[in-house]
Amino acid sequence: GWVEPVDKRSKAVFMVPPGETGGARDGDLVRGEPDPRHAHQLGAPRARIVECLGNVAAPRAISLIAIHAHGIPTEFSPAALAEAQAAKAPRLEPYMLDLRDVPLVTIDPEDARDHDDAVWAEADGDPANAGGWHVLVAIADVARYVVPGSALDRAARARGNSVYFPDRVVPMLPEALSADLCSLKAGKDRAALAVHLFFDAHGRLRRHRFVRALVRIAANLSYRETQAAIDGRQSDVPCALLDAVLRPLYAAHGAVAKARAKRGPLDLELPERQVHLDAAGEVAAITVRERLAAHRMIEDFMIAANVAAAQALEAAHSPLIYRVHEEPSLEKLETLRQYLDSLGLRLAKGQTLRPRLFNQVLAKARGQPLAEGVNDMVLRSQMQAFYTPDNRGHFGLALARYAHFTSPIRRYADLVVHRALIRALRLGGPGALEEHEMLKLEETAEHISMTERRAMAAERDSIDRYLAAYYRRHVGDVLTGRIAGVARFGLFVRVEPGGGDGFVPAASLGDDYYRHDEARQALVGETTGDAYRLGDALDVRVLAADPLSGGLRLAAVGKAPGKLAPPKARPSRRAGPRDRAKRR
Repeated sequence: GWVEPVDKRSKAVFMVPPGETGGARDGDLVRGEPDPRHAHQLGAPRARIVECLGNVAAPRAISLIAIHAHGIPTEFSPAALAEAQAAKAPRLEPYMLDLRDVPLVTIDPEDARDHDDAVWAEADGDPANAGGWHVLVAIADVARYVVPGSALDRAARARGNSVYFPDRVVPMLPEALSADLCSLKAGKDRAALAVHLFFDAHGRLRRHRFVRALVRIAANLSYRETQAAIDGRQSDVPCALLDAVLRPLYAAHGAVAKARAKRGPLDLELPERQVHLDAAGEVAAITVRERLAAHRMIEDFMIAANVAAAQALEAAHSPLIYRVHEEPSLEKLETLRQYLDSLGLRLAKGQTLRPRLFNQVLAKARGQPLAEGVNDMVLRSQMQAFYTPDNRGHFGLALARYAHFTSPIRRYADLVVHRALIRALRLGGPGALEEHEMLKLEETAEHISMTERRAMAAERDSIDRYLAAYYRRHVGDVLTGRIAGVARFGLFVRVEPGGGDGFVPAASLGDDYYRHDEARQALVGETTGDAYRLGDALDVRVLAADPLSGGLRLAAVGKAPGKLAPPKARPSRRAGPRDRAKRR
């Protein structure tokens, strides 16, 4: 038999000798490995089947491909499962503050699989802070259950984070914890590591105080129903909850939003595609997740809590793992400046580089035909965030110090920060950071930075394959698109509906020879001057869509979007073909 790699970058086909098929049948998805016994033989390379994963046409095969291709751990050891099953619901302990009478609420996406964080707010009663706000952010106390050196800890560290696919989640912790005892469910007593945040009338964080607590969530709300309630539209949110909890939260956020605007974090448009599956697991629709004021509110409160964690640990002279985002490199800045110059836009030079300078460019481009291209280029100019015990600030958020504290159910970095807070602030109870962990923070930071990149790649590949499955029904159709990437060998075009990225080879664009003008992010015809620029609208015909590889092959329809003057002679370098998503 024969096996064909699902990786679209691989062109090899492997022969599987009789007896090495592992019981797999034609059309099965398999995990194989090259057979070293036949490495020096002529002809097609040989492989043997290690595992049969089921039929490739099964709906759940798409995420399985990503899981196995990226080596995502999916099984917990018997010891880890036993520890999770043995965990008990929390009771009030001497080191815990009883906050069960505070009507905290969680606000999450409608499809949230766990609830890490809950919030509540009131006007600050301190006369010295007139017009100020007291916001309580309660985070699941995962450190209570996942103690250093345990089987659960080893499993969580190996994963580094949960991985989310349209049809499943690969959790960092067993479901007995991630979906139950650690999740902040309404009406249930739950252990929390909470922080009292005190803001002044201008939204500046004046002080904070961390406590371990027992909480009882008043309601698990979605962003959509929260926004509807605040806007006065029909909602299932009770009036008492709206008046006592949501209105004070929104009022407090009004102050915090002022401080954010003054700080000037990077203001990029980052649409999040959402794949909707039907009951059979097939792609029913692809939408862009709606961005509401409720999203911004929770995001700002979580950022403030993360800053407070970093500040508290620094003040206690404790080592910690920071979330770092460095400023763009000089090379990336020069590439961006050349592109902006070609559009008549200018990124100021000679000043201290701040996110606000990029925001000025984005604001000028907003509403213009090439606004999406400008947004994409600014995004690509940014560095990828990572974890390190060395503080280098967070450029994108315009913050001098930042750590991840608010999602310990799904990120190991947050769990380490929780442990550090328990130790440094002497909060009592189990789960404090141990000496041997402190000595390995750099190693841990490097590891979880890797697992985050691994998860991002797996999630992105899975989305690409689901999109390809969706576009199979559009093969032969002409769709509207926009050029999302320009390389020497062709164009990457983002098509609608769905927002999938497909490829148009340069050789298919016409009789002219198209030269890559990297400075202007364009392919330009040497004879005609016809140009295809980043951000240009372009109608395309879908030629092929392959769910196995995630590939989407397109052909340009009609004339080039415009013309440019002949490009200046300059070295041609191959541009990065795909946008690399950046995470905070």
